[in-house]
Amino acid sequence: MDLSIVIPVYNEEENIPKLYEELKEVLEKLGKEYEIIFVDDGSTDRTYQILQELARKDPHVKVIRFRRNYGQTAAMYAGFQYAQGDVIITMDGDLQNDPKDIPKLLEKIEEGYDIVSGWRKNRKDNFITRILPSKIANWLISKVTGVHLHDYGCTLKAYRKEVAKNYRLYGDMHRFLPAVAKSFGAKITEIVVNHRPRIYGKSKYGIGRTIRVMLDILLVKFLNDYMNKPLYVFGGLGLFMAFLGFLILAYLAVEKIFFGASIGGRPLLILGVLLFLSGLQLISTGIIAELIIRTYYESKQDVPFRIAEVINFNQPSQGENSHNIKTTNNGTNLSEQKGH
Repeated sequence: MDLSIVIPVYNEEENIPKLYEELKEVLEKLGKEYEIIFVDDGSTDRTYQILQELARKDPHVKVIRFRRNYGQTAAMYAGFQYAQGDVIITMDGDLQNDPKDIPKLLEKIEEGYDIVSGWRKNRKDNFITRILPSKIANWLISKVTGVHLHDYGCTLKAYRKEVAKNYRLYGDMHRFLPAVAKSFGAKITEIVVNHRPRIYGKSKYGIGRTIRVMLDILLVKFLNDYMNKPLYVFGGLGLFMAFLGFLILAYLAVEKIFFGASIGGRPLLILGVLLFLSGLQLISTGIIAELIIRTYYESKQDVPFRIAEVINFNQPSQGENSHNIKTTNNGTNLSEQKGH
């Protein structure tokens, strides 16, 4: 298999038929062996029924259906696990990504890059709720990670198989995959891609996800710089806090011993120390909890999603986890596989 197209979809019944036709036209011209993997992320409209019909007509179309909505990262992770292509291309299912940009992505891959990221330079979205938060987030991510991309949030990306399949994705980490891969020596580039206005349906994202992105930036910084040496970050902060506490206590002791000052009635100082330590503890707890979750999944060889049914697949090409997966070829139920 030369090429896998992975498309997470959630309530995109009006967009899928046109997207399929556009993809078919582009992919047939490439002359490569390909597959189109739609991951239905718990849609509540007719999305899955439409995907079933496409899969019956075209064996190139393969479908993964989640039992409920798990989010875009989980959908991409599932698509990566089942993809068989040497190159995996991800894109949105809302018709805003243009399939005609796929050949340009492949050209860059053939030049030797491991990841080619799309840049929606002329983005057709609301400036206040989508573009402005995205610009701020992209600037922060580039500064923190050292991987300078204009558009981390663009789903239209091309990955070499060995890169896409080499990472487990949790939370909302799919957008940070280039930054994580860079720390392991992956070659990354960026090209300008066409971005089209949404015609049907409505966006599933808003300004509310900005907070999650900020927290993910902290996590990526930790994973990239301190994953193998966590003592450096926790120990450094601990030493700083201990030294600061020693200075405060020494100052209060001098006032008490030499000047007879009362040091018991200092609520402002106590409040400041308490707030600082509480905030630091919460951040540390969040990072530690993330590591614990990753350890949990790795030790059990588990994944953070459950699949109800797949169409036109045999087994995952990598990551042999199956969780009560119903495998269907052209709409016909073949087997009920049960995993741990």
